[in-house]
Amino acid sequence: MSKGCATQDHDHGHSHGGATSPRYRRVLWLALWINALMFVVEGAAGLQAGSVALLADAIDFFGDAANYGVSLFVLGMALRWRARAALLKGLCMLGFGVFVLGRAGWVLAAGDTPEPLIMGLVGALALVANVAVAVMLYAWREGDANMRSVWLCSRNDAIGNLAVMVAALGVAGTSAAWPDLAVAGLMALLAISAGWSVVRQAWAEMRQAAAAPGVDAA
Repeated sequence: MSKGCATQDHDHGHSHGGATSPRYRRVLWLALWINALMFVVEGAAGLQAGSVALLADAIDFFGDAANYGVSLFVLGMALRWRARAALLKGLCMLGFGVFVLGRAGWVLAAGDTPEPLIMGLVGALALVANVAVAVMLYAWREGDANMRSVWLCSRNDAIGNLAVMVAALGVAGTSAAWPDLAVAGLMALLAISAGWSVVRQAWAEMRQAAAAPGVDAA
């Protein structure tokens, strides 16, 4: 971590308890259970509605729940281990984006049209869940790569939920699948962009931890 980032993380930890604080741990546990529950709800709804965007968001909820679990596991560990966990999460975000793009292409070829009412209602429920998580995690958005990846996940999910609701209106108005597929593509690009950002920061922190053992132990 660069000197500027280290200072930023220190100040952040001073104001909000830091990544190892009981408050941050409680927030992560709550976020984990919210995301796990929404994975089940949105996954079932996505299958029933035939919506790629809902299925993509459900998979993202599952990935976020796993990410929060990893973050809880590495709390208090040395920087190199936190950075390695963040690297893994960043790669998962990239993989999710690629998967969604592929799924959208497959559905486009099949020509299926999703059910807009289910899309809109479940998208609204998912938005409430993700906004709640994003608000809880806002205080730690500028921490190390591991903390930043957690914040980016919740932020991207809220943006994705808004897009799903817009897609539902588009499907209802056009009786076509392209609004659903367009949103799925947008969500995939968001995941790829955020994943690449986390991977770059995590890689830089791993290199710094290797070059400065004192920082790694901090």
